[in-house]
Amino acid sequence: MSAVPEPTAASETPTVLIRPTRGLASLQLKEVWTYRELLYFLVWRDVKVRYKQTVLGVAWAVLQPVMTTVVFTIFFGQLANIGSDGLPYPLFSFAGLLAWNFFAQGLAQASGSLVGSSNLIKKVYFPRLVIPISSVLVGLVDLCVGLVCLLGIMAHYRVWPSATFLLLPVFVFLAAGAALGVGMFLSALNVKYRDVRYVVPFFVQLWLFVTPVIYPASLVAPKMKAAGVPVWLYGLNPMAGAVEGFRWAALGTGTVAGSVITTSIAVTAVLLVGGVFYFRQTERTFADVV
Repeated sequence: MSAVPEPTAASETPTVLIRPTRGLASLQLKEVWTYRELLYFLVWRDVKVRYKQTVLGVAWAVLQPVMTTVVFTIFFGQLANIGSDGLPYPLFSFAGLLAWNFFAQGLAQASGSLVGSSNLIKKVYFPRLVIPISSVLVGLVDLCVGLVCLLGIMAHYRVWPSATFLLLPVFVFLAAGAALGVGMFLSALNVKYRDVRYVVPFFVQLWLFVTPVIYPASLVAPKMKAAGVPVWLYGLNPMAGAVEGFRWAALGTGTVAGSVITTSIAVTAVLLVGGVFYFRQTERTFADVV
C-alpha cells in the first residue's frame, strides 16, 4: 500500500489516499525506514513488557541457556559422549544455544506478533512489517546479555576471543534474517488460521534437532559424504550455517564449512524475499480479519 496526497483546494484539509501498489514497489521497504521511530518504540515496549514485574528480570536471558547447557552437558556431553570439536562441551553447547535461542524466540514472537498487536492495527495506519521486525529485534537484548556470560565461560576455560569475533554480527544477522523470513510468513498465516500458534513450538522443537546445537556439524558431514550426499545440502537448513558460523566466530575454532554457510545465506535471502512478498500480499486484509 502506498500513501499518495490527493490534490485539494488551498482552503481544504489535506487528504491522504492509500492505494495498492504492484511489483517491487509493493514491498514499500522505504516506508519501513520512514517509520523507524515507531519501530524503536515497539522494540522498547516489548522489552519493558518482557521484564516488567519479574523476579529475576534480565537474568532470565542467562538462566535459560545456562540450565539447558547443564542438561545437554550431562546427557549429551557425558553420557552420550557426543563430540564438541575439541572444545569443552559446556562452552560448545552454550555458544550454540545463544544463537539458537535468539532465532527460536524471534520466530516465536514474530509469528504471533500481528494477533498480539490487533488493537494497534485496527486503529492507525503504519507499515505492518515493523511489527514482526520489532519482535525479532527484541531478542538482541537477551543475546547481548548472553554474550557477556559466554565471555565469562570462555575465560573460565581459558579460551580467548580471536579476530574471528569481529565476524559475530554477520551470523547474528543471518539468524535474525532466518527468524524474520519464516516469522513474517507465519505471522500473516496466523491472522487467518489461529491454530498456527500451536504448531510453531512443535515446529521449532523439531528444528532444534536438525541444527548443530547439541552436536557439531563435523559429525554430519562424513555421514553425508559416505551416503553420496553433497555437504552443502546441509546448509538448506539456514540455522545450520548460522549456528556453526556463530560458534566459529565466537570461539575461534570449529570445522565450519564454507559451502554450508554460503547455502544458508542463500536460503535465508530467499526466505526473506518470499516472506516479505507473502506478507505484503495479505497485509490489506489484516485489519478486517485480526
